[in-house]
Amino acid sequence: MKHWIEAARLRTLPLSVSGIIVGSIYALSNPTEAINTPTEVFSWKIFGFALLTTLGLQVLSNFANDYGDGVKGTDNEDRVGPKRAIQSGVITPQEMKKAIIITSILTLLSAITLIYFAFGESNFGYSIFFLLLGIAAIASAIRYTVGNSAYGYKGFGDLFVFVFFGLVSTLGVNFLYSKEVDPILILPAISIGLLSVGVLNLNNMRDEESDRKSGKNTIVVQMGGKKAKTYHFALIITAMVLVLAFAVLSNYRFDQYLFLLAYIPLTKHLITVSKNQEPKLLDPELKKLALSTFFLSLLLTICMISLVSDIIVNLFLGGR
Repeated sequence: MKHWIEAARLRTLPLSVSGIIVGSIYALSNPTEAINTPTEVFSWKIFGFALLTTLGLQVLSNFANDYGDGVKGTDNEDRVGPKRAIQSGVITPQEMKKAIIITSILTLLSAITLIYFAFGESNFGYSIFFLLLGIAAIASAIRYTVGNSAYGYKGFGDLFVFVFFGLVSTLGVNFLYSKEVDPILILPAISIGLLSVGVLNLNNMRDEESDRKSGKNTIVVQMGGKKAKTYHFALIITAMVLVLAFAVLSNYRFDQYLFLLAYIPLTKHLITVSKNQEPKLLDPELKKLALSTFFLSLLLTICMISLVSDIIVNLFLGGR
């Protein structure tokens, strides 16, 4: 069990649910015209299964990454950071393959349950769309490093993370509640996506040398370490600017800018990256950036809600 927990890479899980939290609380704090109260638009069932589905997708991605890089020999003695399960031999490729299949099935079942709670027996078109989206997410998580045409080896991993853990996570879960897309929510959705890509970019900066040797052509390998730093700064700073723009356009009061506290660890992170001369020393920054993103999402959701205590009481007393 210890080895499976390590293979699931728990430190990546808070990052994966950041979009779910922001999209859900935005729905709670912004009832639609058709749904007038927070308790009508918000559903604990949708929230719970959205979390389960996203966590399943993240664990699946981690298992598939371990398997794909392990069988290809990408995870070798040159790799920096914690040893992967297949690399160290504590889990065999066959065992990991079974785990990928089981996790895929469980994630799909969770997604189907989520869709049912969101749309019931109506909105058949929406149900089919989100089902196809869920299948695409599962397939993409596996194909990141698995197979001869793994897109992670061609530099498309950043796009997958941005789309599914940023846009789909935030905008998608909000649509499950409200049945509409609020354009302004695109700003924090993009921000969370960019910060998630930043974590992947850090990982690729750390592994640049070993990835280049093994033929894993990540964006970092393609552009080089120096340009990858510039790219990293662009990701983080753009994300910070967009969240601030979201607050301004939403007419936040002075006390609703509490989320700016999360900019402190993000700024410290950028300073550390700018001074770094040895990529392997960036490994601790992965956890820091992931937790900073999660911290930002929590603070942002708190700032979204007026009369927080009243809404929470209403949810526990009358929520679904």
